[in-house]
Amino acid sequence: MSSSSPALGSVADVLAIFGPTASGKSAVAEEVARLIPAELVSADAMQVYRGLPLLTNQSDARLVGYLGLDEECSVADYQRRAHVAVDEILAAGRTPIVVGGTGLYLRAALAELALPPPPAPGARERLEGLYDEFGSEAAHKLLAERDPAAAAAVHANDRRRVVRALELAEAGSSLRPGEDRLWSGETRHPTLVVGLDVPADELARRIEERTQAMFERGVEEEVRRALAGPISPTARTIHGLADVAELPREEAIAALTTRTRRYAAYQRKWMRRIQGLVPVDGSRPPAEVAQEVVTLLGSVAG
Repeated sequence: MSSSSPALGSVADVLAIFGPTASGKSAVAEEVARLIPAELVSADAMQVYRGLPLLTNQSDARLVGYLGLDEECSVADYQRRAHVAVDEILAAGRTPIVVGGTGLYLRAALAELALPPPPAPGARERLEGLYDEFGSEAAHKLLAERDPAAAAAVHANDRRRVVRALELAEAGSSLRPGEDRLWSGETRHPTLVVGLDVPADELARRIEERTQAMFERGVEEEVRRALAGPISPTARTIHGLADVAELPREEAIAALTTRTRRYAAYQRKWMRRIQGLVPVDGSRPPAEVAQEVVTLLGSVAG
């Protein structure tokens, strides 16, 4: 049964901590877990893969590293695992702390998302072939016939999204459903959602420092080992994988820093879409931020 985000004076069973990369989410969550009986659940699409702990900044939480790099990642599979993890932690009398920077995964962990059905075997390859053989305009015209709303939202030259939209249309779903409930306030359990707000210049400094530290700790060798074996299409989208693998060190550091800053800006936009999110100043030491979060949780619990 769904619940809305709690107001002050009600009870929050689950704590969620969201924020841009390098905002200190994991450090704050770990400090919170020192103050109250709690356990962390990761909501990060890149941390689901094992083998790249440095590149993906893996934390000590559930749902970290449960997939091999040769396996495909899906939101539906993550949602099932996250719901099990949250319910197990609650049953043990602890507070689940869902922590991460992938907005869709955060919502999947907290809510019952109506996810599209999986594509039929071979559908993506067939539709990619159609796009490549007949051209972008023909593929987009076909999409307009099958799903006008999706066609209006996707440019013909965006091969990946046109193919995905056609794939969804064939499966009886849509890239642009008539009712978007993704950012509604409904959650499976009463939840306090905290967003770490860090000034852009401070966030940029943290990103630069963290990127430098990755290389000092051996991220290049980590990536070489990872790419020596099979790797799935979804794993190949991990931020910075190609930069570290293909560029000289200084160029890779610069490219990864720029890429991460852009991703952080994107995450900050997602933060503004999360209904009921309580902003917290994340520029302070993690222990200080954690104390405020616990105080907020206590206020919610009334």
